[in-house]
Amino acid sequence: MQLVRNLDFKLPGHHRSVVTIGNFDGLHPGHQALIRETVSAAGTERHSVLVSFEPLPGAYFSPDNPPPRLLSNRQKIRRVSNLGMDLMWLMRFNIQLAGMSAEEFVRHVLVGSLRCERVIVGEDFRFGKQRTGDIGFLRQLGDSHGFQVQTVAAITEAGARVSSSDIRAALTAGDLVTAAKLLGRPYTLQGRVQRGRGLGRELGYPTANIKLANMPCPVQGIFAVRCTVGDNDAVLPGVASIGYRPTLGDNNKLLLEVHLFDFEADLYGRRMQVELVQKTREEEFFQNLDSLIVQMQKDEALARSILKSGENRQ
Repeated sequence: MQLVRNLDFKLPGHHRSVVTIGNFDGLHPGHQALIRETVSAAGTERHSVLVSFEPLPGAYFSPDNPPPRLLSNRQKIRRVSNLGMDLMWLMRFNIQLAGMSAEEFVRHVLVGSLRCERVIVGEDFRFGKQRTGDIGFLRQLGDSHGFQVQTVAAITEAGARVSSSDIRAALTAGDLVTAAKLLGRPYTLQGRVQRGRGLGRELGYPTANIKLANMPCPVQGIFAVRCTVGDNDAVLPGVASIGYRPTLGDNNKLLLEVHLFDFEADLYGRRMQVELVQKTREEEFFQNLDSLIVQMQKDEALARSILKSGENRQ
């Protein structure tokens, strides 16, 4: 898959395209349905193109209080590529793009840059400056510029439409079961392991300190987790903390710390994927390190029990 960031990109030669557009945060089953339909419609004669944005518009317009995001850029790009898309145009969402009217977006992006023959979007799709463009307006522009507009019905779960906002709400509430049902897979964080202060090792609980790529993060607390490292498929069980370490006074930076059970290898600099299996409690403040260690022992025992129970059900 080709990845493009430049706002002035144009398809080479006389190539034509089938395009889908959206934030695609989470790449839940509804997003996947759009992508599959786009790839299928493009066939071998046209380019299948996914147009998305970075930063996400919600983060651009609310930089001091951006909505939590479900996928990092790296995760989104990899998942889109795995779904067979030919090209992903990850447009830099800036003042120029924010001020582009719906008609300008169609003329500049869909017609001028992508020479699109069909646009495939969800039934609630809106676009352009202040989201003034809707499906009806897109169809009018399609008639004028010679492209078709196709909508794909929303995917439902238990009778309700699957949406990124509902997934965020479930994660924020610690409801990983509902989040996994809506996502179609367990919720996973990823990032590169960095050197920390080494305090976990001193306390008897060495941790992999991971710089979160999914920011702002929709989850906080203590979790039973399953992890993989790099492209290795080996699953490593553990317990993770996502928070600000109030007992240690590290209250300015959100940290993901993972203690892997019965594991000693050096992970510094490696990329780790952390599947959240079950939330066990909220982050707490402890008066001293002895109290913290006692709780960490309880957290380990509970996480081991949860993960062992999950193995027995499989």
